[in-house]
Order: sequence, then structure tokens, then C-alpha cells
Amino acid sequence: MDHRAGRRFRSREWFADPQRSDMTALYLERFMNYGLTPEELRSGRPIVGIAQTGSDLSPCNRIHLELARRVRDGIRDAGGVPIEFPVHPIFENCRRPSAALDRNLAYLGLVEILYGYPIDAVVLTTGCDKTTPAGIMAASTVDIPAIVLSGGPMLDGWHDGELVGSGTVIWRSRRQLAAGEIDEEEFMQRACSSAPSAGHCNTMGTASTMNAVAEALGLSLPGCAAIPAPYRERGQMAYETGRRIVGMAFEDLRPSRILSRESFLNALSIVSVAGGSSNAQVHIMAMARHAGVELRPEDWTEHAYDLPLLLNMQPAGKFLGERFFRAGGVSALMWELQQAGRLHGGCASVTGKTVAQNIEGRAPTDRDVIRPFDAPLMQKAGFLVLSGNLFDFGIMKTSVISQRFRERYLSRPGHEGVFEARAVVFDGADDYHARINDPALEIDEGCILVMRGAGPIGWPGSAEVVNMQPPDALIQRGIVALPTLGDGRQSGTADSPSILNVSPESAAGGGLSWLQTGDVIRIDLNAGRCDALVPVDEIERRKRELPTPPVPPSQSPWEEMYRSHTGQLVDGATLDMALKYRRIAERTPRHNH
Repeated sequence: MDHRAGRRFRSREWFADPQRSDMTALYLERFMNYGLTPEELRSGRPIVGIAQTGSDLSPCNRIHLELARRVRDGIRDAGGVPIEFPVHPIFENCRRPSAALDRNLAYLGLVEILYGYPIDAVVLTTGCDKTTPAGIMAASTVDIPAIVLSGGPMLDGWHDGELVGSGTVIWRSRRQLAAGEIDEEEFMQRACSSAPSAGHCNTMGTASTMNAVAEALGLSLPGCAAIPAPYRERGQMAYETGRRIVGMAFEDLRPSRILSRESFLNALSIVSVAGGSSNAQVHIMAMARHAGVELRPEDWTEHAYDLPLLLNMQPAGKFLGERFFRAGGVSALMWELQQAGRLHGGCASVTGKTVAQNIEGRAPTDRDVIRPFDAPLMQKAGFLVLSGNLFDFGIMKTSVISQRFRERYLSRPGHEGVFEARAVVFDGADDYHARINDPALEIDEGCILVMRGAGPIGWPGSAEVVNMQPPDALIQRGIVALPTLGDGRQSGTADSPSILNVSPESAAGGGLSWLQTGDVIRIDLNAGRCDALVPVDEIERRKRELPTPPVPPSQSPWEEMYRSHTGQLVDGATLDMALKYRRIAERTPRHNH
């Protein structure tokens, strides 16, 4: 790395503009009050931002309050000047009505910080689900050198001698509670046992998935995503990340020089072989659109559906984050894809090397956790894209289709992969919880549970409410999963084979708006179709005569703005008016006085 490459950083426009010494004095003055010196800020060294997502309000990311010190050490040792600043908090579990509202809000705030302040490069601290896409979306919009440092998963959770994975234990214990196998106290104890340390979800939920995606895209140092938060390697990774971002600043290695269609296809492949979250569809599409990269909804089926499930990690498998890390992490999964000829190895990365060079010699070390490509946990375990008269787009995670579910619904002789079911329609989660055990609905194993009003407009923000469990009476009979369908999402830690992210949503006039309880839905996974068996003239009558499903009013200014400017889940639920802004750091903002 040549520190004398002569590059003029954008921060010089604030701190060393020979044409406006008056403004330089104004910009410098207040930085002095906590001990920085004019020499540091005027030295020509890169000023590196640390986008701090950790706080008491974001427990999944709180580890970054400690890791930031090691990032600072790395930046200083490599010749940069670190400046840490806060990012709008995102906490998936507790944000109501949905943390989905905050991804775009954090994106907006981060864009303004990176553009409007004297920052030459940035370390994006990530962890909880939506902090990763928010940071990458903002870095692409501004287009300054950026690197992702994830905080890492919690240590493995244990309860009564068994692994209990965060989130996943909630959904599985919820069914056991309904079956009368455990009581509420046991339910709470299991949930608490799944969170034994600092870090984000220790399952392959959306948090682990999105940080794996960052590494697959080439935006993290190799090996970063899977290191558990408390491990010493996490602090070491923070230090090396701080060192590397300074090199990237001198090399002007920006997101636009790393992200490509091929790197996003690599990300799709990693999500599939890892049994990753269906939320990845929304976030990957959003990141691609902000990066100006063409990615089509059908790419999930065309490029990643026929991939096998290689990672034996909850919710699609058995193990948790510590074992995944020791098996080799994301780099080992990428190595397996490369050996099978299914990785675009020539893609660029933050190391300055290609992804193929980054993963050289990174074969898996634990074959119980990461299976060989030719001996997987499941064949064709990726994501299926569906469409039909109810929606233009829906996606199904196939790696969580259990053998019992497959035998009940997808194995009819001569009609494998095809089934029909009677719809039971719910208008939001409150309606579901109020009526799911109502005997009048006559819910049996021949039904499909439908959730509407859960999309970006209808919720607002879109909610993880589609993974509906059957009525208690069915669970007590041993039927623990029914087909489910909805215009919202489901938790990445859930193990339900649902049709999700349906677009357009009911609140935008999609087909779920006219669907009624009692209608028969035909799902053909072979053809990628999902249709209500309702005559066309009856559909048209319903559109004319039926009232639209209820949509709750906005409860805050941001909710109203979000609803007015956010698109559908198929397109990443982005702020569409923001997509035209790219590489905005190429033009320095006007002076402020």
C-alpha cells in the first residue's frame, strides 16, 4: 500500500481548501474541543468513519461498542484518522409495528452523514437483520470506499442438554405449548437459554444470512461473517478491518468497483446452500437496485434453486453458529461452490483480490456441518419463485420442507409437487390470533392459511407474520404445519415452508384483496404457479363489489412517508425516489456558510 500515491481525499475540501481559509477555520474549530489537532485533519491522511450501529437499544449490535476500539486501532496503525458516529438503531425483535420501517430510515440517515461530512471511507458495523442492507445501500448511493464488519452471532444456546437456536426455538416451542407438551414457564426458559452471550442470532436466520451475503458479495474480509461475537477472532477481525479500510481509501476501492451482477448471483447461491432466510430476497434486491446492478426476481429460480443444501444449521438443519465457524464459515461454503463450478470466482472484493483468491485453501473442516456438494442434506434446496392469478411474485424457501410435509402435500402419485387446499383468510396478525382456534372455520389438513394486510403499505413496513401455525386442535393431533401464504414475510429463523413476500400486496390491489375463505388454491411447484380456482367473471365481480381489506392508518410521520414512497417486496421495498441517486460523493456539497 503506497501512502504517497498522491490521492487527494474529499475531506481536504473541508480541512485544506486554499481558496476558502475562512471555511476551513470554521470546519476545523469545533473538532479541536475533544483533542484532535489541526495537523491530523489537514495531514492528507484519509478520515475514516465508523458507522456505529451498536447501542443499548440494539442488543444484537451492542458488541460494536467494544469492537470500535479495535477498528480505531487498525485505522490509526494503517495511517488513517478514525471518526465514530451513530446510526439509527434497528432491533428486529422489539421494534413495533415492524423493524422493516427502519431499514430505509437508517439508509437515509447514513447517506446524509457519508455525503455531507468530511468522510473519505467508512467501516459499516452490522449485525441485526436490516443493519447490513441499510449500510450497503447507503455506501452504494454515496460510493466511497466501504467495508462491512459484522458483530457475529451469539454463542450456541443450550437447554436441558439440547441446542436451542435463537428464534427457531420460539417457533418450535410455540407449537409444543399449543400441544400441551410444555407450559409457559418452560417456553420462557427455552427462549432465554437461546441467548447466552453478546451477538446476533446464532441460527442461520436473517442476521447470519445477511452477514454471509456481505462476505459473499466481497464487501467483508474473508472469514468475517461467522466469527461468534465473544471470540477473540472477532476483535482481531475488527482490527484487520480497520487496517484494510485505510488501504481501500488510498486505492479508491469503492462499492461500484466491487459489486456486479455476478457478485450478487454469488450471494443468491450462498443463501441457497446455507438454507438462509427468505428475507434475503428483499434485501439483496434492494442492495442491487441501489448499486445499479440488474437483478431479476426469476434469478432466484434460474441461478440458485437447483443448488443443494450444504449447511447443517438451524432452522434448516441441526447445528448453530459456533460449529459453523469452526467448520470454515462462509469461505468454506464458497469453496464448495467453486469446486462444483457454481461460483463466479473472478468477482472483486475488499481485499483487492478476487473472491477465488480469497477462498484458496479454505475447504470445510467439519463435514457434519458443511456437507460436500455431491453429498448434501437435500438436493434442489434453493428458493422457488411463483406467480399466478393471486400475485405476480411470491417466493418459497424449499430447504425447510420437512419429509412429513412433503409426504402429505407434495407426493400424490402422478401429481408430485402439486396440491390443492381450501383457503382460510386472515386480515392481519390480530385477526389470525383471534380466530385461528375458532371451530367455525373448520380448519383441517386440507387448508392453506392466508395472511393479507402484512406488506409494506398494509402493515406498514411488512411484518414477519406469515409463518402461521395450525390451530391447537390440529397440533395436538400431530399436524404441526399447514401450507401458508401471505403478502408479508416470515422470520428467517422460522422453519415453515411458506409462500412469502407476495407482490403486489393486498393493500396495493393484489389478488389477495379479493380472495375469500373457502376458495380453493392450487399450487404447482413444478410450474411455479399459485392460482385461486375462481372463475374470471367472479374475480371481476369481487373487484367491483367487495370492500377493500382494512388498512390501519399511519401512526407517525415516517410511517406516512414510508407508505408514500416505498415499493413492493418483489423490488426490495426500496424508496423508489432514492434510486436515481448514485455515486453522489463525486460532487462535493456546497459550503454551509
